[in-house]
Amino acid sequence: MAKVETIAEFYKRKFDWVPDDIRKELGHFNIFALDPFVGKHAQPVPYSRRDFYKITFVKGAGTVHFADKLYEVNGLALTFSSPLIPYKWDHTDQATGGYFCIFDKNFFHQFGQLEKYSVYQPAGNRVFMIDAEQAAIVEEKFRSMQNELASDYAHKYDILRSLVLELIHFALKIDQPTKWEKQNQNAASRISTLFLELLERQFPIDELHQSIQVRHASEFACQLNVHVNHLNRAVKETTGKTTTQLIGERLLQEAKILVKHSPWNIGEIAVALGFAETTHFNNFFKKNTGLSPLQFRKA
Repeated sequence: MAKVETIAEFYKRKFDWVPDDIRKELGHFNIFALDPFVGKHAQPVPYSRRDFYKITFVKGAGTVHFADKLYEVNGLALTFSSPLIPYKWDHTDQATGGYFCIFDKNFFHQFGQLEKYSVYQPAGNRVFMIDAEQAAIVEEKFRSMQNELASDYAHKYDILRSLVLELIHFALKIDQPTKWEKQNQNAASRISTLFLELLERQFPIDELHQSIQVRHASEFACQLNVHVNHLNRAVKETTGKTTTQLIGERLLQEAKILVKHSPWNIGEIAVALGFAETTHFNNFFKKNTGLSPLQFRKA
């Protein structure tokens, strides 16, 4: 797995310079036209996590990988990426234009919590196909960002934060409410949410010395200070799945990512995912995918 790309490394890779406000660890925001980075100018982008947020409006076609999910973009799309999820774009030579803005966590310091919005949560939707009318609205917001950033207005960064939030809310209004979001926030859903947060907090695995520490329902129950039967009932009631299913699905998701994108051997991946034996990992992987890890890697 490629190491996490910092916002300073992004500027160095793209432009061979680093803005002063990044060096001083101040909140940073910038906006770019996508045209110089797509079409005949397209360059491969490594699959990795970044330590900054990005919102992209793309015209044309392309393929974006988020964790183990792959999205085919064909037409007009709005996408969101965050420090939590590794991603990469492919086939950007088929895109024709658009915009993207980037900003770091310091830019929203004391202004709001981006993580509360589903576009920046691990299980949330991050790719939104939009029509021409919606695209015109999105493009106008990006142009407003350009105008504000170029102005000498003393409070322009407050306006830029508001425009970022407008894009987030615009996407959320497109997205249909999920069954999960409609549920009442009762005790069972609170326990289930805490379980899912604790599970997700162990990922992604970026370094070989990392290894997940909590793998079984009883261990999660101990961490959450509830009886394992209570945890199992709460999770089943609110998600329709057992704790074992959800743990297995998340392990498999990370296993696919590491097998496909990391340079680690299968034994190292097995250890990172908490398997005592490589054989156990191989059996788990083949049972759920129909392929051994090596076959999956070659395919």
